[in-house]
Amino acid sequence: MTKNKITAVLGPTNTGKTHLAIETMLSFESGMIGFPLRLLAREVYDKVIKKISLDKVALITGEEKIIPSNAKYFLCTVESMPIDKHLEFVGVDEIQMCSDHERGHIFTDRLLNMRGEKLTMLMGSSTIKNIISKLDADIEFINRERLSKLTYAGHKKISRIERKTAIIAFSAEEVYAIAELIRRQKGGAAIVMGSLSPKTRNAQVELYQSGDVDFLVATDAIGMGINMDLDYVYFSNVKKFDGKKLRRLNLSEIGQIAGRAGRYFNNGGFGITGDCKEISPEEVELLENHKFEEIRTLFWRNSNLNFNNPISLIKSLEEKPQVEWLRKIHECEDEKALKYFLKDQKILNRGFDKKTLMLLWECCQIPDFVKKTYGNHFEVIGNVFKFLTSKKGLISEDYMRLQLMKLDKLDGNVDSLSNRIANVRTWSYVSNKNNWVENQSYWIEKTKHLEDRLSDRLHEELTKTFIDKRASVLARGLKQDMEFKTEILQNNDVKIDDQFIGKLKGLKLELDLKKGALETDIKSLKKAARQTIGPELEKRVQSIIDTGLISLNEDFKIYWNDFPIAKLTTGNDYLNPNFDLIVDDVIEKNTKQKLNDYINKWIHSKINNVLKSLIDLKNIKENNSSIKALSYQLYENNGVLKRDQVSEYLKNLEQNERKILRDLGVKFGRYHVFLYQLIKPEAVSLRTLLWKNFYQKFHNLKPPTFGLNFLDDKEVKNKNFMLLCGFEKFDNFFVRIDILERLFVLIINSSSKENSETKLVPEMLNLLGCSKDNFKKLLQKMNYKIFEKENEIFFKYSPTKKFKKITPKKISNENPFKILKNLNLN
Repeated sequence: MTKNKITAVLGPTNTGKTHLAIETMLSFESGMIGFPLRLLAREVYDKVIKKISLDKVALITGEEKIIPSNAKYFLCTVESMPIDKHLEFVGVDEIQMCSDHERGHIFTDRLLNMRGEKLTMLMGSSTIKNIISKLDADIEFINRERLSKLTYAGHKKISRIERKTAIIAFSAEEVYAIAELIRRQKGGAAIVMGSLSPKTRNAQVELYQSGDVDFLVATDAIGMGINMDLDYVYFSNVKKFDGKKLRRLNLSEIGQIAGRAGRYFNNGGFGITGDCKEISPEEVELLENHKFEEIRTLFWRNSNLNFNNPISLIKSLEEKPQVEWLRKIHECEDEKALKYFLKDQKILNRGFDKKTLMLLWECCQIPDFVKKTYGNHFEVIGNVFKFLTSKKGLISEDYMRLQLMKLDKLDGNVDSLSNRIANVRTWSYVSNKNNWVENQSYWIEKTKHLEDRLSDRLHEELTKTFIDKRASVLARGLKQDMEFKTEILQNNDVKIDDQFIGKLKGLKLELDLKKGALETDIKSLKKAARQTIGPELEKRVQSIIDTGLISLNEDFKIYWNDFPIAKLTTGNDYLNPNFDLIVDDVIEKNTKQKLNDYINKWIHSKINNVLKSLIDLKNIKENNSSIKALSYQLYENNGVLKRDQVSEYLKNLEQNERKILRDLGVKFGRYHVFLYQLIKPEAVSLRTLLWKNFYQKFHNLKPPTFGLNFLDDKEVKNKNFMLLCGFEKFDNFFVRIDILERLFVLIINSSSKENSETKLVPEMLNLLGCSKDNFKKLLQKMNYKIFEKENEIFFKYSPTKKFKKITPKKISNENPFKILKNLNLN
């Protein structure tokens, strides 16, 4: 029997191991990679979906699941890797985490039991090489050398540390204290801690990466998966509390963190600061050369559990490994929780079958993101378990609503916001478990939305607390009335004396007041920028006029280069909208006027061109009152009328009068009178947009997808808006009105002259683009009777019978059509 093929890609940080794994996975038909962080899994997922089809890639973490039905590639946290999949490639990142005292057993389980059908790839530190070689498999080792050099920089005071540096601390209190010191001395720092949500962490990293701050203060959370442009890493301490005791980091842990300095071929340095104890010369040499002590034992826990009864479950969890290089992990949090609940008489009295015991174990594995109030986590597990073992078997919506309501507050300091996010992550995890929550998709979305909002707020609070908006060259320069060097970069960033002050968005300067000084007056900023920005904006206006490369979007705004430069407002009628310019007040008055005149001409030219038949109808020079009245009705109804609304006018129209209207593009159909040119996609988009703009309603309604002739829509659609878009309603069916007329022509041409019966032919289905069943239902809604003859389907017009004629009431003189007809419109 062929042994499993394993490739172990081992080496220090910054050696391209993860990149190699992604490329290798994508060379196979299917694959999966397990990552140590939710953040890293998401980052790789975002990269992979840019390379291959979105529907082939899945993301699976405790708190987020995107699993397309035909997914071929799975990017997961190690804990969330589905173990029942048969895939060609399986990879596990940071495999040295097998020796982690909290999560090691999960990594070890994947190391021992997860295999790709063609290839298994393990990425991580060389320290685990000896253990991997003990596996019963065909193993190929690929040793990766670091792309850049790492050098020890010794001790430095924080005040003297160079830019592009991360300073490492091991508690939130230390992180905040150092960040405050850097704020006062250097202007500000971004924060990275394991307790931050991925969104906040990304936003803080982006703050650093964008150059808005030059320093990062971080815990050892920086050690995995976050790639940044760092030149130096300085340790304020090399001791950390690991949940049990305060201990010194081992050399491989220091190396993992220090290795974040330098990127690709750029060399990096590491050092110590503050009261950090010296690192010995021997240790420095080992760190610089990435030589670390081999891992001798891995943490292990039996994963083949016995759920026959509580005692057998505990016994199987406490089983010891049979191999000398495996070591039973200390009692994990899920195991503690299980033992706690199995002592609870209320729960024990329920009696446990295998299924219930498995469910309790699954509940005990809900992660404790909060980690502060231990009893509270047990309470969460207990409540979840009670719901799942209730008659309904689901957590109720009312309970979920109550939990999130307590957390849906955006006030408070960094700690209270972090605590709320941790609690939301718990409910996000619970929502993502299959068949645990009523209305699951709603609560998945709700928890994600709340975590994102709290994360954004936490990012704001961190930025406000640890970035000093006064410490900038700009503020000093303005006070001294200095000459400024103003630059507009390729990406529209505006810099004054190398200080980022905002972006030039289209024809407007958007100041970034987060980076400016609080005392800086906005007018002063613009005064400083005017010298360069004024001419640039004038140049842009001229370019718009010369090229005409502008477009009108659904949000009523006119865009140039993806930025709005004007917005429609209500005019005298819907074909004559007004507009406001979206431009900076730096632009001179005569330049504004030039732009205003050009846009005005452009809008009216577009309307006259795309909606020509409607404009012609509005401007008709006819004395005939029936023609004039019908034209007016058509114009008022955006070019589409139901025939029965104007049947009186139609009776009175002579053929020559109809010809006048036909020449203007009017089509007289069985159901509708309409301007057929207005059913074209561009015309539908423009006239619905102008209509919405004039009447300021229907803003959320959009025309159906262009190219569809038939819609079967169970949702209640606004039938008036759909008629505006050129679709007639038949209960839950909508048919494009010009297609409806072509259908009638087809029916008439296919009808038997003797008995008016019509055979259903494929051309009819093809014309509408609907199924045979839907077509039959549509015919019935249109008052046709359907029957079969000789295995063929026929139909015949059978209008609903009218009730006995009742003497009609005398038509009131107030009838709107009568008034309209008698109007002298000359």
